[in-house]
Amino acid sequence: MANRPFTHGLHDLGKGGWAYLQPDGTWGWSNAGLIESRGETLLVDTLMGVKITADMLEDMRKSVPASERIQRLVNTHSNPDHVLGNQLVADAEIISAKATAEAIAAMNPQNFVNMTNNWRAMGEGGEFMFETMGRKFDFTGVTVTPPTRTFVGEMDVRVGDKLVHLVDLGPAHTEADTIVYVPEDRVVFTGDLLFNEGHPIVWAGPVQNWIDACDYMLGLDVETVVPGHGPITDKSAVRNFRAYLEYIRKEARARYDAGMGWEEAGQDIALDAFKGWTDEERIVANVFALYREFGASFPPEAGRDLFGAMGRYRKHKHAHGEAGHAHG
Repeated sequence: MANRPFTHGLHDLGKGGWAYLQPDGTWGWSNAGLIESRGETLLVDTLMGVKITADMLEDMRKSVPASERIQRLVNTHSNPDHVLGNQLVADAEIISAKATAEAIAAMNPQNFVNMTNNWRAMGEGGEFMFETMGRKFDFTGVTVTPPTRTFVGEMDVRVGDKLVHLVDLGPAHTEADTIVYVPEDRVVFTGDLLFNEGHPIVWAGPVQNWIDACDYMLGLDVETVVPGHGPITDKSAVRNFRAYLEYIRKEARARYDAGMGWEEAGQDIALDAFKGWTDEERIVANVFALYREFGASFPPEAGRDLFGAMGRYRKHKHAHGEAGHAHG
């Protein structure tokens, strides 16, 4: 396995590329990237809050003087752990897929503050969100800063002498999921189209789109793959991840056809082949998404209970001594 050391901070990829990693890669601990050429810079994603993004930018400035001024930011998708620090580079041209920009613009960061302060009144879902995110991240001081330039499908930008190819391969993880590909450096920043050795979560789907996105990435001429979460890697991690998606779809379909409820099915699916992957409670949310694809209809409260269901999964596994790797 070609995983590089998974240590916090800035990692030099060579040729004017860097990855910023945040172990342990679980809920909210996302990766970001930096591309530099001839004094021009492009930042790939911000982080889950203002202070940790400021710390990242400071680290970048120490190692890459050109990052004193970020000319462009690409948001790979709309999840908060990839956008909540956007305001710190508000002078940059902020680029994303059109659907991503719309989702970011609709975001209300006060909801995260409220969750942190009021989780006890929010039932099992509130307890789970607080444990995995609320007690670890500072959501205060966020000003929603949406992209200022959008695209549909594909877009090329230049950073100094480098061609950077942006491709929206969603909807999959979210309503749009962009990869940032630097052909001459054989590097791709995948956003959350790749969780390396972590269970993903299917917020949007369909899962076939995500499998197709893996095939697209496998078809690229790349040697370095920077995932949205987890260690820097190569295409082998994309192949492993694709196998995971195919496996959970097959297993969920068998249980759907047998009439098993979605939460029970999520509890029932064996994950031994992915032992050591983090956040295994996400399987129940993924089964929910797959059941919806298979034609099940759910009342709104079922979707709102996804965090509660993940919390119940985690408690059940801990009670049975099975959740050593499902940490948050």
